[in-house]
Amino acid sequence: MRGALLVVILLFTSPAFADETVDLELVLAIDASSSVDPTEWQLQRQGYAAAFRDQEIQAAIASGPNKRIALSVVVWADATVPRWDSQWFMLALPDDSERFADFMANLPRIPEGGTGIGMGLAAAIRKFDRNGLVAPRQVVDVSGDGRETPPRENVVMIPMANALARARGVTVNGLAIVNEDPGLAGWYRDNVIAGRGSFVITAADYGDFGEAMRKKLLREITHQERLTMQ
Repeated sequence: MRGALLVVILLFTSPAFADETVDLELVLAIDASSSVDPTEWQLQRQGYAAAFRDQEIQAAIASGPNKRIALSVVVWADATVPRWDSQWFMLALPDDSERFADFMANLPRIPEGGTGIGMGLAAAIRKFDRNGLVAPRQVVDVSGDGRETPPRENVVMIPMANALARARGVTVNGLAIVNEDPGLAGWYRDNVIAGRGSFVITAADYGDFGEAMRKKLLREITHQERLTMQ
């Protein structure tokens, strides 16, 4: 399985793009903290894979002026644990989305521990630095099922990450999985999201994650600020 995943990565990624223009640079920032059990992690992976195989998503990717978007992935957890991140992927044709779906279906789980959203968000924002891409929009898509772990030395990491996003013109959107914390969506609105048109979508539990993520990605890709927050 690892060998197959490596082949997908080598075939589908590049160490740098020569200032290529895309319609959207999107970083998927994914919760791999200890509150996410193996079954829930698998449901997340399946949800992402299903979303990128969706024909409406594939059509949206090709609907912009440049007819392509770029994506990268950050897997985060405890603030003291190193995060895992991917190279950048270019999606234009349906085949590109299918290969990215295969990648997401086999996404490795490295970090565990507490819920270090602030550190994960900061790492996602830095993915836009010197990546050789030019886009009118840079978006971080954060998903998770809990609030920031009670801080140790990283007392102000979420406010610092939000300030970093606003200073750089990055939009941060959230998907809150609320089965264990009904107030999580409100907390995401108050503490996590940032930037023009930012929003929160909820999933009742991990079984609903795939459809919630599909709606979220569709809105991010097509930039439908007119939609009502969910």
